[in-house]
Amino acid sequence: MPFINFSDSLTVLLGLVLFVLTLFLGKETHKSAIPAAMLGVFLVILVIHVAELMLIADMTDEVYNALTTSILVDFVFIFLSFISYLWIDDVQARIEKKKSIDDSLNWFWSKV
Repeated sequence: MPFINFSDSLTVLLGLVLFVLTLFLGKETHKSAIPAAMLGVFLVILVIHVAELMLIADMTDEVYNALTTSILVDFVFIFLSFISYLWIDDVQARIEKKKSIDDSLNWFWSKV
């Protein structure tokens, strides 16, 4: 089975709760390093899942489906944590009255 089995709905729910709590902590403290650390953790989990997919020799269909589902959920969490990092970074720049090089989320909201 995968390192962290995101094909189980309880694990996905736990990951989502931890994601929201970490996002709330980053928003309240105005520190973009917190969502950046969350993004790094999800990237490491993705690398581990891909390594498991590549290195397990005799893989059953159940394990293969669990790994591919976990990799898909990893990508969703990476996207969400990247967007939350950009958002918290923008909030931090406004609070600290720092000049931002660019409006990081402008490209995203203009397409929506």
